[in-house]
Amino acid sequence: MALSYRSRKRLALLILVIGMPLYVVVAVNVVDWANARFGRLPILAELAVFIGLGLMWALPFRRIFRGIGQPDPDQPQDKNE
Repeated sequence: MALSYRSRKRLALLILVIGMPLYVVVAVNVVDWANARFGRLPILAELAVFIGLGLMWALPFRRIFRGIGQPDPDQPQDKNE
């Protein structure tokens, strides 16, 4: 079942407003836990971990975000514009 453009737009907004901040909090807590458990990583390794975590959240949602910035394809086009 494919989501409509409007549903995908609302879901993308929900993910960005609620899901993204929650994911950031979880990612920072995981890195802090790893620092406390195993000691601080070198700065480049820590940077790599944060970049990896930053990319990892978007992979499951790429189909939802694809085409959101474009005009609604379901709406009829006005040829006078």
